[in-house]
Amino acid sequence: MTILRPRPAPVAPAVTRASLTSVQRLLGRDWRLAAVFMAPTVILVAALILFPIVSSAITSTTERHGAETVFVGADNYTALIGDELFHTGVVNSFVFTAYAEIFKVVLGLIAALMLHHMRRGKAIVAGVLLLPWVVPTVVTAFSWRSLFDPIFGSVNTLLTDSGIGPVLASLHLVDAWPAGWLSDASLAMPSVILVNVWKGIPFFTVTFLAGLKAIDHGLHEAAMVDGASPWQRFVHVTLPGLRYVMIVTVLLSSIWTFNNFDLIWLMTQGGPGDATAPYVMVAYSKAIQQLQFGAGAAVTLVMVPIIGILVVILVRMMRRSDAPGAGDLGRSRLTPAQRKALPWVAVAVATAALAWASPQIIWKAALVLGVCVVLAAGVGRAISTLAARGRERAARTVNGVGSGVALIGLLLFVLGPLYWIVVTAFKSDTQITMRTSDLWPTPWSMEQFTDLFTSQPFGTWYLNTILVSVASTVIALICAALSGYALARLKFRGSESFTVTILLTYVMPGALLFIPLYQLMSGIGLNDSLWSLVITYPTFTLPFATWLLVGYFKSIPADLEEAALTDGCTRFQAFYRIVLPLAKPGLLAVALFTLTNAWNEFLFAFVFITKDGYKTLPVGMQSMIFGDVVPQGQLAAASLLISIPVVLMYAFGQRFLTEGLTAGAVKG
Repeated sequence: MTILRPRPAPVAPAVTRASLTSVQRLLGRDWRLAAVFMAPTVILVAALILFPIVSSAITSTTERHGAETVFVGADNYTALIGDELFHTGVVNSFVFTAYAEIFKVVLGLIAALMLHHMRRGKAIVAGVLLLPWVVPTVVTAFSWRSLFDPIFGSVNTLLTDSGIGPVLASLHLVDAWPAGWLSDASLAMPSVILVNVWKGIPFFTVTFLAGLKAIDHGLHEAAMVDGASPWQRFVHVTLPGLRYVMIVTVLLSSIWTFNNFDLIWLMTQGGPGDATAPYVMVAYSKAIQQLQFGAGAAVTLVMVPIIGILVVILVRMMRRSDAPGAGDLGRSRLTPAQRKALPWVAVAVATAALAWASPQIIWKAALVLGVCVVLAAGVGRAISTLAARGRERAARTVNGVGSGVALIGLLLFVLGPLYWIVVTAFKSDTQITMRTSDLWPTPWSMEQFTDLFTSQPFGTWYLNTILVSVASTVIALICAALSGYALARLKFRGSESFTVTILLTYVMPGALLFIPLYQLMSGIGLNDSLWSLVITYPTFTLPFATWLLVGYFKSIPADLEEAALTDGCTRFQAFYRIVLPLAKPGLLAVALFTLTNAWNEFLFAFVFITKDGYKTLPVGMQSMIFGDVVPQGQLAAASLLISIPVVLMYAFGQRFLTEGLTAGAVKG
């Protein structure tokens, strides 16, 4: 009998320190190759992120006097001490972020728990819940702005017909009925918070769901054997298992939310008055509208310490997550009593700050949040009690009914605005103005689509968006693949520091960059040009793409490349022929994310482009509004057309997206 033995894998020759040159010992074995692979990313990061930040710091010490710019030292910073508009902007940013994160955590956790315990249809429901996160921000803003419209919107109508609206007024949750959601200073901030929560819940739900899947099922079984109730298992097993995921998710979301510009601008432009104006909008007003670049730069830079604290915590969390004992973060420095008291101290401090910053909102938010938590806890308690008494059938019935009602409510909340966009797009102007056939067009009409292409340069905006998105994605993908491979495989001095730098630039807000980048584009004559967008979009796509691909390349066995090198391939040939084909899911995931981010981008396009012929879809749609004249039908049709490509890309790329993100997140 012949026994076939597997051919042993070739082993790359060992490289000893003695065989290295003095330069290699100083800079690393692969420093020359790393320089070639890293050069494009280093140039882009230095030119578009690091240099603009330094330039912004210099600009903040100057002031424009007519055609001249003079040095004023720290005057721009000291002027902020007495600037009431700046104070209002900072408070608004804090209030907007704090309430949005609280509701996203609670509702996202409830949604994740429901999906985690679903036996059928989990993938379908998860895909539906992802829609608010997928659709462009401009679509989110216009759909909710349309719903909140006191004349043509359906929120007031539905709440009045159901009797809920008068109840809200009687409970003083709104000052009067019908409510002016975006025109009333007391309701505008809660309204934009609601919209941000609507868009952010999918991100929290998906990440929490991934965290729940990672919790060892044996821990729950052991707790059940010990007689722990469902509530005790949730508190002592589920929440500790989700701690790391929750902290990282909240930190990332807080950085993004604190620096939000496009959603608030598109919905309220900071009004009424300054009721919803965040600090980013204050910086935009000073730098772009008033051409006081120094004052605007000072506004963004003075907030860097707050963002820096969040970024440092995030980096430490992510770096410690790969180290042994990462789950015991901070335990060596705190006593058990301190660890137990720390969350309550943080809650007390945050509550006191919110009570001071938003006394008119905090009790309303607490009431709404309390109702959600009490209902969820009540259903869980009822199920636990019935199960303890041996009434398993009744417990399953209560669980099914409670989960079904909650799921229906969640789906209505998620799909309602999207459904409104679809039906409005197929209404005629008469149906919209006369409020006939609100929830179902009768008859369905293509009038809005026809008017959109005949009265607006919508086709030009669409083509511009495609060109900019594809070009910036190609640039980001090529540079990220080269640098990600170098950071994952090559040995050179500074690789770890550059990986941290990539992560830092990834979470750096566009608010910190748009002023110096605007000056840079103006200086080289690229304003009002698509090239300004193609060049600057890698500032927010390249760092993420590199960070994700570093993790994905690490998940590919290095033995495959070593075998290719032994057979005579160069390092670049091994990268091109072996690694890239195996990294296809990661590359597709990165391409999908960078393409959709470029497709949806608003701030840079809004600042850099003023001519209709060069506008992208988000900015073009915003320009369709003239004062109080809002073409509801055309905006709905445009929102539908801008969303369809993104939704289709996510639908067809979902498998690659999941595989690419999973590998990258585990190793990144």
